[in-house]
Amino acid sequence: MRLPVALWVVLAHVLACAGVLHAGEQPLSRIAIRRATAAVVDSASVVARPTVLGLKGQSSDWVVVEFSHPNPSNNDWIGVFSPSGFSSEICQPENWEDLPPFLCTAPIKFQYANFSNDAYNKSGKGSLRLQLINQRADFAFALFSGGLSAPKLIAVSNKVTFENPKAPVYPRLAQGKSWNEMTVTWTSGYSIKEALPFVEWGQAVPFVEWGEKGGRRFLAPAGTLTFDKNSMCGAPARTVGWRHPGYIHTSYLKDLWPDSPYTYRLGHRLMNGTRVWSKSYSFKASPYPGQDSLQRVVIFGDMGKAEADGSNEYNNFQPGSLNTTYQIIRDLENIDMVVHIGDICYANGYLSQWDQFTAQVEPIASTVPYMIGSGNHERDWPGTGSFYGNLDSGGECGVPAQTMFYTPAENRAKFWYATDYGMFRFCIAHTEEDWRPGTEQYKFIEQCLSSVDRQKQPWLIFLAHRVLGYSSCAYYESEGTFEEPMGREALQELWQKYKVDLAFYGHVHSYERTCPVYQSQCVVNASNHYSGPFQATTHVVVGGAGASLSEFTTSKIQWSHFTDFDHGFVKLTAFNHSSLLFEYKKSRDGNVYDHFTISRDYRDILACSIDNCPRTTLAS
Repeated sequence: MRLPVALWVVLAHVLACAGVLHAGEQPLSRIAIRRATAAVVDSASVVARPTVLGLKGQSSDWVVVEFSHPNPSNNDWIGVFSPSGFSSEICQPENWEDLPPFLCTAPIKFQYANFSNDAYNKSGKGSLRLQLINQRADFAFALFSGGLSAPKLIAVSNKVTFENPKAPVYPRLAQGKSWNEMTVTWTSGYSIKEALPFVEWGQAVPFVEWGEKGGRRFLAPAGTLTFDKNSMCGAPARTVGWRHPGYIHTSYLKDLWPDSPYTYRLGHRLMNGTRVWSKSYSFKASPYPGQDSLQRVVIFGDMGKAEADGSNEYNNFQPGSLNTTYQIIRDLENIDMVVHIGDICYANGYLSQWDQFTAQVEPIASTVPYMIGSGNHERDWPGTGSFYGNLDSGGECGVPAQTMFYTPAENRAKFWYATDYGMFRFCIAHTEEDWRPGTEQYKFIEQCLSSVDRQKQPWLIFLAHRVLGYSSCAYYESEGTFEEPMGREALQELWQKYKVDLAFYGHVHSYERTCPVYQSQCVVNASNHYSGPFQATTHVVVGGAGASLSEFTTSKIQWSHFTDFDHGFVKLTAFNHSSLLFEYKKSRDGNVYDHFTISRDYRDILACSIDNCPRTTLAS
């Protein structure tokens, strides 16, 4: 969807803090695909090889695309389309008096013809090496002239396909509703109508084969979900960005033993009796709530996705995404859980990008629980009940996010939930729904914070996408709020009353740590080590995982202790009930650039601080 220039000027000012002008605009939206015309040149050609990918069972592979054009220009580009018959779909005109457009489906990725071909403008010949992932359909490559704003179709390649395009791929683990339950969600091209029924289940279902490492194997059935174009709320999700999401399967692995290693693989039984298997994966079960063991959690927001082959990139869009992913993979043996607090992949209505993202994080999400929150780019759309009536979701209005990833929410569409991991209690809010006193979400937040047993789970963490606490982002300063309006005013008494150690936010694409702060005042000075009784919550903005960066104010803010205009993420390490390590790492090198520790015993949690002790009586 293209916005009027005047509106973009307004949005550039209003949303600068979240990097929306660059990171919020999906690269594929620059292609005016409905304006495409046919200008086939007989002497032009596009050839892709190999024609069959994934011969060793891999879900990603590389192709070489060679092309030639007798009249080359700097504006020529290659679009990757899937399914390959992209021009055969019947397109509906946006206005009844218009003729149907020639093309109505955006490519899944694109690259300029001269990207790695300096001589292309002279010779008219070039090649690109592109990475494809298994997305349940075949591929074709098209050469266009006329740039992105007035594309002219010059030539189309042969078809390329994965050996098994419907194979089960991209498993995503998540904590279940109980501590000893792990959920496995994955994507395939198999609906339940394509599988034979298991006699003991009495219905056709996909399944997970799983068990303790080296032990007995079990079969767990999976539920299957999908959605269609009518589930989308607007363009481009309902128009040029639509692509069938495949079938999303979720299985529940229950009664796990604390900290025990498990292996699993995804399975489907086909109509001919054969079974299709994924490769094997492994994970470690969660510790018992309150268990005293080493527990490590990575937290970030606003990562998005990027292409390893350099395609789809412009304006430095999401430059840190791959670096963050690589650093987490490199340290994965020392990570037990990941929390991604909103703005997941910035698909913005281009549904193919959800597959691209799940493929990018597969090495992480298949091994440790990958918990997500919802951000503006997942949920917001006018007239759909979101707290903000903007266009940031590209018409998705939360449907792909809540389908592609499991969360242990009572209502997955609401997207707020609690999850326990050993000595941690995480209360994950949803800033795209009203959080103010009297609302359903406010009641959830108070219940989540108040119900934790701090003797067993001393580390209480609040997380949300938008900044409900403190941020010295330049835009928040210009508003005079240093927060999302109505944010901390509604919640700071809860954080203080229930002694929330840390509050994390995304949305602002940089890093910032405050002092322990309450009512805009540092209760104690910021430090690299805190000990003794709780004083106030430390607020952390960690939205720099991948999207283009947000500027901070140049003013001196009393409660702002450390800021970093760079991509990075946070790692929390609970050594025991009394010692917590906080580390901020840059995505470029994985090194620690900010850190602090908290040392606190249970008697310190019981101790009184400002506004968090009940009234006492003079009676003896």
